[in-house]
Amino acid sequence: MSTDVSPGTRAPVRVWQGSDRGGPEAGDSATPGGPDPEMAGTPVFDLQALNVYYGKFRAVRDVNLQVRAKQITAFIGPSGCGKTTVLRCLNRMNDLVASARIDGTILYHGHDLYQPSVDPVEVRRRIGMVFQKPNPFPKSIYDNVAYGPRIGSMKGNMDDIVEQALRKAALWDEVKTRLKSSAQELSGGQQQRLCIARTIATQPEVILMDEPCSALDPIATTRIEDLMQDLKSEYTIVIVTHNMQQAARVSDKTAFFTAEVNPESDTRTGTLVEFDDTQKIFTSPSDERTESYVTGRFG
Repeated sequence: MSTDVSPGTRAPVRVWQGSDRGGPEAGDSATPGGPDPEMAGTPVFDLQALNVYYGKFRAVRDVNLQVRAKQITAFIGPSGCGKTTVLRCLNRMNDLVASARIDGTILYHGHDLYQPSVDPVEVRRRIGMVFQKPNPFPKSIYDNVAYGPRIGSMKGNMDDIVEQALRKAALWDEVKTRLKSSAQELSGGQQQRLCIARTIATQPEVILMDEPCSALDPIATTRIEDLMQDLKSEYTIVIVTHNMQQAARVSDKTAFFTAEVNPESDTRTGTLVEFDDTQKIFTSPSDERTESYVTGRFG
């Protein structure tokens, strides 16, 4: 990521504090000693033996997978299998849950995302998130998009930053004459694209999407799916979805999770069953549990 990005730029912000630790800085074009993070197909995340706990309860067990640059990676599986929990680990959203903790490692461009020197706020700027239910702020369309750049002290013309984000979210032509109107007057699909524009405006590298179409009608869903395909030329995208057809349509890689039930406590621990190219997952999976799920025989 360059420090001279048009129309808005950010002053470099150190994420990994301390010269003994190393690590990328916002504004670096490449991680020191590592691949160019802009290059399609290079590893962005590397999850190694990831376990997630809420208190003493282990919610997710032994997840190993890699998310690669400028691809769409889908997490699928039945409810309660840990898909969203793993997703929220990728930008440290689980830090906001007092009882949550992780064991194992999550590398971001080869650097430990959870080492003590990492600034979680900067992590969430680089790794943006779009939630299941559209959540526009009770502000104007313009102020929703401008919110992140303003609090992040991004340099550049704010009008240009807002317009570029709305264009990338395929919303500009629909709202350009009413930017000062309330964002809550938009339709559900428009609100979700506004939330995507709000994420894009802070110039992230990664966009996480937690069931972004579950509350939308088929037409709005199609627009979001088309938008994801457009965005992956610039961003790495990870999506949680219960919609098998959506995962098959939009993703390059698919991770299938399931839940193991403890018969004594009736608790469920999520585990990764299989991770592979989406076409293989849906046509010739290696694990019979995956085949049963994608063919609708369970889940």
